Amino acid sequence: MTFAPHGHHLIAGRPTGSDTRFSSAPATGAPFDYAAGSPELVDQACAAADAAFPGFAATSRDLRAQLLETIAAEMDARGDQITEIGSAETGLPPARLEGERGRTTGQLRLFAAHIRDGAYLDRRHDGALPDRQPLPRADLRMMQRPVGPVAVFGASNFPLAFSVAGGDTAAALAAGCPVVVKGHGAHPGTSEIVADAIVAALENLALDPGIFSLVQGGNRAVGEALVTDPRIKAVGFTGSLGGGRALFDLCAGRPEPIPFFGELGSVNPMFVLPQAAAARGAEIGTGWAASLTMGVGQFCTNPGIAIVVDGPQAEAFVQSARAGLHDVTAQTMLTDGMADAYRDGARRVAEGAGVTTLLATACAGRNATPYLFDVSAADWMADTDLSEEVFGPLGLVVRVRDADEMLAVARHFRGQLTATLHMDDGDLDLARGLLPVLERMAGRVLANGFPTGVEVCDSMVHGGPYPASTNFGATSVGTLSIRRFLRPVCYQNLPEGLLPDDLADDLAAT
Repeated sequence: MTFAPHGHHLIAGRPTGSDTRFSSAPATGAPFDYAAGSPELVDQACAAADAAFPGFAATSRDLRAQLLETIAAEMDARGDQITEIGSAETGLPPARLEGERGRTTGQLRLFAAHIRDGAYLDRRHDGALPDRQPLPRADLRMMQRPVGPVAVFGASNFPLAFSVAGGDTAAALAAGCPVVVKGHGAHPGTSEIVADAIVAALENLALDPGIFSLVQGGNRAVGEALVTDPRIKAVGFTGSLGGGRALFDLCAGRPEPIPFFGELGSVNPMFVLPQAAAARGAEIGTGWAASLTMGVGQFCTNPGIAIVVDGPQAEAFVQSARAGLHDVTAQTMLTDGMADAYRDGARRVAEGAGVTTLLATACAGRNATPYLFDVSAADWMADTDLSEEVFGPLGLVVRVRDADEMLAVARHFRGQLTATLHMDDGDLDLARGLLPVLERMAGRVLANGFPTGVEVCDSMVHGGPYPASTNFGATSVGTLSIRRFLRPVCYQNLPEGLLPDDLADDLAAT
């Protein structure tokens, strides 16, 4: 059945219009009109979330797990329609959208299992010591509690996994925090149908509709109103460095500063060590080309820079990468603005001092084709613009003289989501020298792989030092991400009847 958007916001479960409207800009098919957000609508959504918080925070872990599982089921029931409108709006192929929906529903179900287990509560107990000298000790119990209503900004490049019901929303709901989502203007229809699924799940379980709201589109004032609303206690964001930093500063400047968990961008450097380059440089180059062009390079983990020791051992890697990129035809980017920014980024890199163009292509409109450049390490380190992310299928080879210069380049990078080592047994000593640098640089360090694609599991870290993210101690993927929306509370000498159910149950078990 074809999905026909209703074009409204969903404020505490209620379809809500507004005087101002905007039109979508799909890659294919006809545009639709949608109600545009406003600070007044943000105020309504935050008021509903704040009113819903005490009751939602007190719900059982099992009920919240049921909510997450029901959202997943409601999304699956709308699967064909989600794929249809998502593909039309973004230009992503249906198979990619179906895979992303599976990841989204999978992480909802993963969080359901995670909170049922209860280990995330980190419950601790230090029993009373009334006879201790010189002073007695009180009975002390601690566990994690939800922080309050959470604001989530939908991402442009993942219309499902990092958007309305994506990882931020799943983690916040699992923690017991109501969510107000600002939908991304690039895919309002996809946002709407997923929001409908969440509202249906809340209704099925007779939960407070204020637990979730979607505010569509709107200008910068809408986002500013959301992060500065005093009822919002944390923010999840995936997007550009400029936009994220502006919101981060607003959060820090509030009378009550709140945490802003922003994933802002990364070039994800890839170090090709000498023995690996000599033994299988062509194979690594082919793999890099495939990784660079996956999803038109529109992944935050796209490995945009490869560092290799100059010389004959590097040539097989470089030529293989060039051949792999040369055969890639034009692909549709998520928005016209992204395509324009990609071409501007390619021009910026091409004009850098000492940069050589290895593969120049031509693309227009919403399409993108690959570019490949190379530059010496000295020229790269002298030009900070060359270390900035270009969002799209562009690769830059940085040629170093030797292992010492490779280490110098590694130390030159700012915070990254990932860093990769391509290495053989003979590279182990160099890898040992690089690893402490890469650990400080990135949230995830890989060996002999490519970082595009993030496994949703307990041990995944998707974050890193600034500017990869605004909080180096957090992740936006994996079950550890729930910690962003929790805070520890200690209960001293409280009678059992006053303890939260999860602590009272723990007391009864002991």
